[in-house]
Amino acid sequence: MAYNARGHRIVQSIHRNCHNSNILIKLTKNGLITMSEKHPIIAVTGSSGAGTSIAKSAFMYIFRKHSIKPAIIEGDCFHRYNRDEMDKLSIEAERQGKNLTHFGPEGNLFKELENVFREYGLNGTGKKRFYIHDESEASEHDSAPGTLTEWEPLEENTDLLLYEGLHGGLITEEIDIAKHVDLLIGVTPIINLEWMQKIHRDRAIRGYTTENATKLILSRMHDYVHYITPQFSLTDINFQRVPTIDTSNPFATHYIPTNDESFSVLHIRNLDKIQVDFRHLLEMLEGSIMSSPDTIVVPAGKKVFAMQLILTPVIQKLIDKKNEKLKT
Repeated sequence: MAYNARGHRIVQSIHRNCHNSNILIKLTKNGLITMSEKHPIIAVTGSSGAGTSIAKSAFMYIFRKHSIKPAIIEGDCFHRYNRDEMDKLSIEAERQGKNLTHFGPEGNLFKELENVFREYGLNGTGKKRFYIHDESEASEHDSAPGTLTEWEPLEENTDLLLYEGLHGGLITEEIDIAKHVDLLIGVTPIINLEWMQKIHRDRAIRGYTTENATKLILSRMHDYVHYITPQFSLTDINFQRVPTIDTSNPFATHYIPTNDESFSVLHIRNLDKIQVDFRHLLEMLEGSIMSSPDTIVVPAGKKVFAMQLILTPVIQKLIDKKNEKLKT
């Protein structure tokens, strides 16, 4: 079951294999969804400061353990502008009563991202570059912080594509990125915690004041509502961190709740794709509870372990299908 950007897309359970193609065609009430069998795509989507990098680390562990070679794309590389350009243009946009953010279409290359997903699904090829966030990345890529590197080809002969960023499940009137994704994971803390983590990161990495970081959050709110949150109605599974301490005013504290002060709510939205033995999870994840038939709540410190337990069989199934298709 999947939904459009407004959360209303209902998918019929009809699958057809395209003749002489490596693309799986799924017929829906609103058109066709194409997903690759020879070149599967996994997308981890979430806002800035949501914790998508933690999910990425869980995937990297699975890939190493099972000798899976991924092509990796960081979503920031599809920003339209470097940091200096973005700062100048956003100020000008504000003067004109317009909005320019890294969440919306004006600040990103949505069509190019969809094209890369389509190309990888067809041929296992594509392109990437890097957005340089800080000095450590600058030394690694020999480029200044805030800049974008040159485009380069994806690694050859990879088993699958892993995308981690803001827009892995995006649908707009012009583009449909979600239809190319075989496994879509959402990572989203409750909103106050997300803002706290965003402010903390911007203060620590970019040297922002709390006031500047807060202004940035407010400027992005329209695009956040229209381009970020609708994706979580398209995902196969969502991971949502919930603190157990008071976070009522996220703009007045510098303290981020620890794992011991948080739980993670794991909502499996697509039980056909992600078939879970919840009894086994409850036994393996001490302190976890079932809050609904498709939702398990685990201590935040066990979130990565939970990801590995739940997602490893799904990834293995994708690879098995890929290998079977390659034999034909």
